[in-house]
Amino acid sequence: MEQVEIFDTTLRDGEQSPGAAMTAATRLRIACMLDEAGVDTIEAGFPISNEVSFASVARIARCTRNARVAGLARCANEDIDAAARALAKARRPRIHVFIATSPVHLRHKLAITAERAVEMASAAVQRARGYCDDVEFSAEDATRSEPAFLARIFTAAIAAGATTVNVPDTVGYTTPAEMEALIVYLRAHVEGIERVRISVHTHDDLGMATANALAAVRAGARQVECTINGIGERAGNCALEEVVVALQTRSDLFGARARFDTANLQHISRAVARGTRMPVQKNKAIVGANAFAHESGIHQDGVLKERSTYEIVDPQTVGRATTLTLGRNSGRHALFARAGELGLEFDEEGRRRFARAFDRLAARQATVADADLIAIANA
Repeated sequence: MEQVEIFDTTLRDGEQSPGAAMTAATRLRIACMLDEAGVDTIEAGFPISNEVSFASVARIARCTRNARVAGLARCANEDIDAAARALAKARRPRIHVFIATSPVHLRHKLAITAERAVEMASAAVQRARGYCDDVEFSAEDATRSEPAFLARIFTAAIAAGATTVNVPDTVGYTTPAEMEALIVYLRAHVEGIERVRISVHTHDDLGMATANALAAVRAGARQVECTINGIGERAGNCALEEVVVALQTRSDLFGARARFDTANLQHISRAVARGTRMPVQKNKAIVGANAFAHESGIHQDGVLKERSTYEIVDPQTVGRATTLTLGRNSGRHALFARAGELGLEFDEEGRRRFARAFDRLAARQATVADADLIAIANA
């Protein structure tokens, strides 16, 4: 079973969600939680962007015990130098340099030629390697770039000393089939690709971030860049919890797993939600309130008989528990199972009267709580 490394960018790309800026104390606490859970790399921030980010990256670099700590930098000397200073005390530093490679970015954002982009990428990687042995190079907007040009710039980056090359779907444009084909193409056409780690960074603009990341894994990518709760620019990033649990649940398909301890997911998810003031939607996979909740009578009956009938993930492995919500769609099996847990006992006539009273109440309100069941029984 091969290992897929998890590169968490909650503290960098995730914090770029509008209004999601975290305090320095919260950022450090989340970094420590990620480190303890087994994240391979923590992208702690963009040091050149402001003094707060620089100081936070430096503090996280000093305190992280196991994970690599990465600082982001454009292909500019001042960015790389700032990242190196911020990471100076890290046990395992990584400088992550990037430049855009798509025609639209080269023409309209950077106003440079493709040739100049290759020169800048090569020079940036060389400068970063002068500070540390672990350098990642990202081709921003890779999925809207010409594959042949991607192969060319990745070849140059590897020759300059890059140890990881990253394929970002910066605007969430690609599809799983296209992503898989692109990784296959790069593995065949980038010189030196066998010496480095292939990474992907996907966004959710079309709702395919996790699917695209997993397609890349099938094609040979061995690092996924993601965030807790899938937060990030616009519609967000690939969700860490979805990737690690998908790899764990479908190891038969992917032939690879992450080292991350999934038992920590719920705890970290809540910390990020609080720290960013971004509540998790109820139907969010793995960490949403309804991810392991059942109200349908058919589903409740199945889960009570055998959990795996309607749950492909054991909730305990991700720090959760099965919840049977009682409402107008619930069946008798779940109703009396919960009543028994509350110590409520009935004879046959009492069961019929209790069930009828429950039905009347459930028709008037969305959910029926334990206190309601007790009140019905006492009545």
